[in-house]
Amino acid sequence: MTDTATGPLAEIIAARLTDQFAPSSLEVINDSHHHAGHMGDDGTGESHFTVIVESDRFVGLNRVQRQRLVNQALADLLSSRIHALAIRARAPGE
Repeated sequence: MTDTATGPLAEIIAARLTDQFAPSSLEVINDSHHHAGHMGDDGTGESHFTVIVESDRFVGLNRVQRQRLVNQALADLLSSRIHALAIRARAPGE
């Protein structure tokens, strides 16, 4: 598994997704530096993320269903600490 989480919030995201999806591959990329000074930048340096996750849990699900599962796993963080989240969720072999 690949894990590029670097800060406290990125580590929480990685832990949640690991617990929920037992991924064969996981990357949590902090994109916040691209948005410094923009709306949604809370000054913590952890407000914008990209998640790339591969899991057997996504087999047979379409893109929207996969994204909903990821959003559910991170719901409280999305409502309070994450301003933007890009999700690339795939099943093994895709």
